[in-house]
Amino acid sequence: MRLHVIGLGGAGCRIVDGLAAEHDGDRLLQGLSAFDTDMDALGSLRHLDDDRRYRFGDAAGGDGLGGDLHAGRRLGTAHADELTREMDDERPSIAEAFLLVVGLGGAAGAGAAPALAEELDRLYDAPTYALGVLPARGETDPRTTDQGRDESPPRRPLADKNAARTLDALSARVDAVFPFDNDSWVRADETIADAAPRVNAAIVERIVALFGAGEAGDDVSTPQQVLDASDVARAVGSDGEIAAIGYATQGIEPPESGSRFGFGLFGSSKPAEVDTSAAVSAVETVIRKAARGKGSIEVPEGRADRTLLVVGGPPAWLNRTAIADGRRWLAQETGSDAILSGDAPNEDRDDVFAVVLRSGIDDTERLSEIRASIE
Repeated sequence: MRLHVIGLGGAGCRIVDGLAAEHDGDRLLQGLSAFDTDMDALGSLRHLDDDRRYRFGDAAGGDGLGGDLHAGRRLGTAHADELTREMDDERPSIAEAFLLVVGLGGAAGAGAAPALAEELDRLYDAPTYALGVLPARGETDPRTTDQGRDESPPRRPLADKNAARTLDALSARVDAVFPFDNDSWVRADETIADAAPRVNAAIVERIVALFGAGEAGDDVSTPQQVLDASDVARAVGSDGEIAAIGYATQGIEPPESGSRFGFGLFGSSKPAEVDTSAAVSAVETVIRKAARGKGSIEVPEGRADRTLLVVGGPPAWLNRTAIADGRRWLAQETGSDAILSGDAPNEDRDDVFAVVLRSGIDDTERLSEIRASIE
């Protein structure tokens, strides 16, 4: 689908900058925008052109908001129309969907996201989705010394409360929310800052795998089951429900090419065939890894109201029988009444990948914990 991705606040802008680094110019990306109140944070972006980044909120004095979500909401309401005008050069009217990317525990991005979502809905017929990064527990825990005594207040004491309030506000204004649980992705031996580049790269990878499945180039094989914007919209619904993205890859060994003369001296007259059992195994493995591995957020008991499956890789490896069997297994795994699916052939990949999107899931332990912070 033709997707306009908008980074809001520090975390959201860094993720959009990562998208620009790896995928700027891809057919998937109709537009990229980065909006923040912090001039230094915008200036630190390395891959997004200056005309696609914009500082809003003069009242903030060019700095961040120090976790003040109420200030962020006021600025968002005051500047939502201004932000949509800043997107005009990217031709948002032909986008098939908008994706707001935001750190939910912050203030500038989290504050502005609901108002911007409302303005996009007023101006355009395309759905608006939100990918919200949840704060990790370490961000709100008290800091301690080696002796265990409190040293100072938490680094971001309001992060959970901001996330809870922003989740509620976004659910009322966007078609679906994709939370990304930072806490489950930060390793025990990492600081949050150290983990950020790796985690942001994982987020970028999942955005591209899900939304880019139907946007291959003209020289790529035609999918057997084409995935488009309406399929994603049907899978996630339009009521602001929580959706989870599972993603996995499985490396493959390319088949040895033979020569029509039998000696390999003059190249092969036709592509080498892929062993059927190897293709079946790769597809089955990657679907199960995407469904049961670490996703963007935990899915309680693996259950979901609606599920979308995408399988991609070199066309010869996309075994139709294995994909159909995977769909049936996924229906049992998730309890979904119907499984939507598509494939994404790509000759240039040296792996097979799968995306399992589940929507209408129950609150996870981390989401319940965050929501409880404002009860």
